[in-house]
Amino acid sequence: MEPTTGLILRRITQTDLSVSAHKLATLILDGIAWKDGYNGLSRGTAAFTLTALAEKMDVSRQYLTVLLGELEASSLKLERKKPNGKFAPWLFRFAAFDQSDGPHDVVSKGDDTSLSREESHKTIFSGHINIDEAPNVFRTCWAELIRAAKTALPCWNVDTQAIWERFLAFNRARGNARVPAGYLLGFMRRWRTGSSSTAPSPLAAPVPQHPADPKAQELHDQIRAAPSANRQFHASDLCRLIGQAAYDARVVDVVRKFGCPKFAAILAVHGRAVLAGEIPR
Repeated sequence: MEPTTGLILRRITQTDLSVSAHKLATLILDGIAWKDGYNGLSRGTAAFTLTALAEKMDVSRQYLTVLLGELEASSLKLERKKPNGKFAPWLFRFAAFDQSDGPHDVVSKGDDTSLSREESHKTIFSGHINIDEAPNVFRTCWAELIRAAKTALPCWNVDTQAIWERFLAFNRARGNARVPAGYLLGFMRRWRTGSSSTAPSPLAAPVPQHPADPKAQELHDQIRAAPSANRQFHASDLCRLIGQAAYDARVVDVVRKFGCPKFAAILAVHGRAVLAGEIPR
């Protein structure tokens, strides 16, 4: 069965998560591309910067990391990676809904002459591009597609006109007069990160700095003391040392003190134990 927005949303609501983690999962779901090529993303993938997610969630970056860890550990199996350089957005996907089918080919077929195809309100690159078209991309029909697709690609911060000029020069050098539109998307996907750093990029608006809440900072410091990737080992070591009942009591105590989700409390308990020298980091 093909995963759909409704299917994943039902799984999110049925998964035992904190309220904030439910909200975060829904935000990621809202950004998922359901057709290969939509915004330059592969099917089932969403792209966000951590700053943008933190602003949408109205939480700190540290707490956002805790929520992402909760989703990664849940049955939703959230995965994230950053293949396009450290300044590019993170790519997110729910691995629990992986299909055995391979990705669909987004390059146009030879008999496809349409500019773009709309399926399920997602636009993909198709049709053909004449390399001798107007040198100004904004006088062509491709400017909006480039602008939409580059957001999650290595050329995310490169001017649309610069991408177009580089693409035309690339094909002229190879004697190509007319190419499938999918070539443009492929060209953008293979953009060299080093060259994109010299291209003009939009000025980022200053992010207002809010004073950190002392209790929240204390919780984050405790969580950072023990890497969440080792949480299962930490739990096993600590339970063996103090017993399951005492372990559960510590978790409840942290929840009551900080008003945080159970998952965050567990990580804080592990961090406290590391700081106290009870278990190794």
